[in-house]
Amino acid sequence: MDSNGISRRQLIAGAAVATVSVAAWPRLLLAQTQPAPEDVLPVEDLMREHGVLRRLLLIFERVSLLLNGQEPLPPEALPQSLELVRKFIQEYHEKLEEEHVFPAFERAGQMADLTKVLRQQHEQGRKLIAALVAISTPKALFDSDVREKANNYLHAFERMYRPHAAREDTVLFPAFRSVLKAGQYQKLGDEFEGQETRLFGHEGFEKVVEQVAELEKKLQIYELSEFTTLV
Repeated sequence: MDSNGISRRQLIAGAAVATVSVAAWPRLLLAQTQPAPEDVLPVEDLMREHGVLRRLLLIFERVSLLLNGQEPLPPEALPQSLELVRKFIQEYHEKLEEEHVFPAFERAGQMADLTKVLRQQHEQGRKLIAALVAISTPKALFDSDVREKANNYLHAFERMYRPHAAREDTVLFPAFRSVLKAGQYQKLGDEFEGQETRLFGHEGFEKVVEQVAELEKKLQIYELSEFTTLV
């Protein structure tokens, strides 16, 4: 017991509490600056949308095989997948890139050559999808010439968008935050999420993924295990 009536044990306990509190400060400060766990940051949002695009490209690949083969193609498969590409990828995802991502790099004087090519590919992709929509009625696809033309368009779209998405994921998106001003990144995340909700409703991304999954099931490519390569 010291002269103030405080025991050695009390002093040690008090010091331990103070140490724990000081050690916790960085974590507390970090928690205040980090987004909530349910928040989706801009690059995460864009890259998960690329996941939807890649699944749609697999659907295109399967449709193409069925157009060439003897197995029947579910009549709704191609029109529905084209509608998903048009609405979710072109009218939503690509608009976000064109209005927010590409201009940020161009203002910063960075990767302008890349964004120019990406814009051109968006435009060509829209032309390909429009051309496919025009010929993708069940009646028209009975014609062998139309099936061949549809196959050519599908292959052209796949060939362009696989490297397109890969280049964005590995070059453009990782650098996106560096060309934004302080506070812009989180604000854009909120804006992206708000736009998604306005266009597709609450949990819009999840609803789109469900639609993609239904098409995969109809085309018998839903089970991931079917893509496993055995050695």
